[in-house]
Amino acid sequence: MKKNILFGFAACGAMLLSANVAKAQEAVVIEEATFTEVADCTDQYYSEKGSNWFIQLGAGMELPMVDCYKAGPKGQNDGKRGITAAYGVGFGKWFNPYFAWRFGVQGAAYHWDANNAYQKAKFVNANFDLMWDMFNSLGSVDADRFFSIVPFVGVGATYSWDFNHAYVPINNGYRKDRVWQIPVSVGLQLRFRLSKYVDFFAEGRFQAYGDTFDGIAYGSESIDMNLTAMGGLTFKLGGKSFKSFNPCAYIGYINQLNGQINDLRGELSNCSSRLAAAEAQLPCPEIVAVECPDASAPLMSTVRFTINSAKISSMEMVNVYNIAQWMKANPDANVVIKGYADKDTGTAAYNLKLSERRAQNVYNVLTKEYGIPADRLSIKAEGSASQIYDTNNWNRIVIFSQD
Repeated sequence: MKKNILFGFAACGAMLLSANVAKAQEAVVIEEATFTEVADCTDQYYSEKGSNWFIQLGAGMELPMVDCYKAGPKGQNDGKRGITAAYGVGFGKWFNPYFAWRFGVQGAAYHWDANNAYQKAKFVNANFDLMWDMFNSLGSVDADRFFSIVPFVGVGATYSWDFNHAYVPINNGYRKDRVWQIPVSVGLQLRFRLSKYVDFFAEGRFQAYGDTFDGIAYGSESIDMNLTAMGGLTFKLGGKSFKSFNPCAYIGYINQLNGQINDLRGELSNCSSRLAAAEAQLPCPEIVAVECPDASAPLMSTVRFTINSAKISSMEMVNVYNIAQWMKANPDANVVIKGYADKDTGTAAYNLKLSERRAQNVYNVLTKEYGIPADRLSIKAEGSASQIYDTNNWNRIVIFSQD
């Protein structure tokens, strides 16, 4: 039976290590201001170097499962196992929302009855565990989730001493006064979120040893085991949060730039055609003005927004800076700030206000942070009634044009 338990450890460890999800790679091909995109556009999470560390303090009970024999013709097992208090401390780090490592130390005095004799000893155990957050892996990532299940597997080192050896082992068993062993373990932690910085946890750990955890070697196939149940608090240093990015976030911006480049190419082609037509009419009695692209054509800089948001991200702030520098270099130019919203999200009335907030936030940055005079700027909220792009998500945007 104890051999079967070891096979169970191996199966649990294989299941845990295979839980990671493979992520597809993206290939982007750009040719003549167009591109073809094949990508996994789900959010990717990572932990910064100094974040998502934790410390755990716990207490509970432990129950040794060791050789307990009764002397007799059939060698029946009538020994009793005793429950004693155990204490533990540990620290670790979540390196993404799915996996963490933990180093922990626990110790206890343990005892058991064998052959009507009271046996006792002490031990201290250090473990290195790999932990897996089931809910984040199989569902959605949620840093504020109240309840989580976290299986773990581990390997460690155990030192036992102070055996009293109150009985003589049968069948030529032999004793040890101090024991070093390397146990393997499997366990399950239930985690309850109390606040951003503190969790309560309750976990059980099942460890398998060689035959001398009780200081007595008996037979050739026996395995000693120890069951630990512990509860306590997890202190999350700086809280538990992860950075994320979407590998497809820039695609709309590239398409927008491609569209503007194509528009400029078309205007240049038209201008060249007009110039060629005018030259064909030479000589002529008077000068014919050649029309160039309308001065009210959209400027290159744009500001993109996430769904239902009017906040300017740090990545988009550079575009606000670019339009500010352009206006400083062209002091006679006035600019219209046009805000948009996508039509597939929200009502028309809500989207009109959202597009106005987006344009207003850009206006505030230009006037307050970059010192652009307010009389050179005007705001126009387009809402979702006007969609400048065929792709819905690209219309969460602010564009600029000369007034």
